[in-house]
Amino acid sequence: MKKLALLLLTFTLLVSCKNNTKKQDTESDNYTLLKGEFVYLADAAVLQTNLEVYGVIINDKMHELDNQVKQYKKEDTDMVPVEIMGLITPKPKNEEGWPFRVEIKEIIKVSKPDPNNKDVVKLGSE
Repeated sequence: MKKLALLLLTFTLLVSCKNNTKKQDTESDNYTLLKGEFVYLADAAVLQTNLEVYGVIINDKMHELDNQVKQYKKEDTDMVPVEIMGLITPKPKNEEGWPFRVEIKEIIKVSKPDPNNKDVVKLGSE
């Protein structure tokens, strides 16, 4: 009788410890890799890619990215090249701004801006 109970207990443990091999969808499957230039001024953050301009949702990750890009900025309006993983959503209808916004989920890379880039118009005398 003890052998039968031990055998049933062992069998039960083996069956209950079976690995679940089904693929589970994760939230990260919905994230998009975005490469572009980032700027944050007062109460607005923007990510400009080659194809689209996104309003960036202001949260802790955005502030973390802003702290990382500060070392490369000479002026507050300087845009810094970044790579992020983000969740893109349409902007709410009652909100001003770009058609899409992005919530930063992961900061991949922050790069030094190209000093030869002359895409910026500066006002004033130099």
